[in-house]
Amino acid sequence: MTADPHLLAPAIILVALAIKTALVELRHPGTAREEWTFVTDGKALTAGAAAAAATVLLGWNHIGITGAPAWACLVGARTAQLFHRSTRRP
Repeated sequence: MTADPHLLAPAIILVALAIKTALVELRHPGTAREEWTFVTDGKALTAGAAAAAATVLLGWNHIGITGAPAWACLVGARTAQLFHRSTRRP
């Protein structure tokens, strides 16, 4: 059984984001909690879910049955995070 090559890129990006979060947390304690607060924002999660659904629907034929959900999770999470940052007011 061989692994799908379309899963490698989202896995590398996800690991890179986790390492970035950990390094920033070590330098400035409390920033990881700030960075992941988008998980509790309903509007941001809705935007992320819409982006994930669009990624699956549009990328299914090109990426395949295993690659599309992996990319959709990554795209949805990043979209939700960026949407949350753009709507947050100081």
